[in-house]
Amino acid sequence: MASLSRSVVKKVLSLETSEGAGALVRRSIGSLQLRNLTPFLMLDHFHIAKGAGFPDHPHRGQATVTYITQGSSKHEDSAGHAGIIREGGVQWMCAVLCGLPVIHAEMPVHESGKPEPRGLQLWVDLPKQYKMVEPSYQELEPENIPSAFPDGPDGPEIRVISGKSHGQESPVRPLGGCWYFHAKFKKPGKLFQDLPDGWTAFIYILNGKITVGDSSETHDPFHTLVLSSGSKATGVSVTALEGNTDFVLIAGEPLDQEVVQHGPFVMTTKEDIQKTFMDYRLGQNGFEKAHVWKSKIGGL
Repeated sequence: MASLSRSVVKKVLSLETSEGAGALVRRSIGSLQLRNLTPFLMLDHFHIAKGAGFPDHPHRGQATVTYITQGSSKHEDSAGHAGIIREGGVQWMCAVLCGLPVIHAEMPVHESGKPEPRGLQLWVDLPKQYKMVEPSYQELEPENIPSAFPDGPDGPEIRVISGKSHGQESPVRPLGGCWYFHAKFKKPGKLFQDLPDGWTAFIYILNGKITVGDSSETHDPFHTLVLSSGSKATGVSVTALEGNTDFVLIAGEPLDQEVVQHGPFVMTTKEDIQKTFMDYRLGQNGFEKAHVWKSKIGGL
């Protein structure tokens, strides 16, 4: 069967704004320009200077995926998990901060002579049946993320954070369907990535210039490109027009459910959101440590 490419149906530029405690983020999904892209709720491209970060805060109802592209970042939560996500590593908090919640903090690691931490955080809505699952999370060190080289070692590299690519498969098993790839080009080139039929898919450009499908339109860094979902397309073809180009390609299974969101709480009804606020205020149903637990790193 011929490989037919999806095309770009919407393009959004992410502008840098403040978030958390002095961190700078470029937000595309979740902004006014791109609010409804099921199952995705938010995409932040963050830059954390010294003294900034994301101190203690709660979540419920979504998976949070943190992928570090430069430097490293510490994390700590009220369930007793703590560690460092190094450059090229990922933490897929699929149910730690989604269903039965915990409180957590994410703060940068600053070392003399090394670049400030940068990365991406993606929020993925959970199917309704998983909204209140027991806490757990998956974390991959950089060396444990498999890579595919469709054209050999001199061609583009596809880091398989989740999903499948050219014979490589990630050990991450998210709740709900989600594929996450980081494509890297040392020199101009082209790749084709298969995608599940009917899934929502987008590209976020980190560096360089690309074209998508048969179109000659050039796309620059910090743009999010929403891809078509026609049944005839089997995946997406991307051409890097210059060396040192990289982008993430992410796809997810759409959810046929309401999204009722208030800050870090995402449920499917107003009643569930109200119940979440009550649980948080009273310190119950997963929020038992909400008003007594303090992270060691959140005050750094």
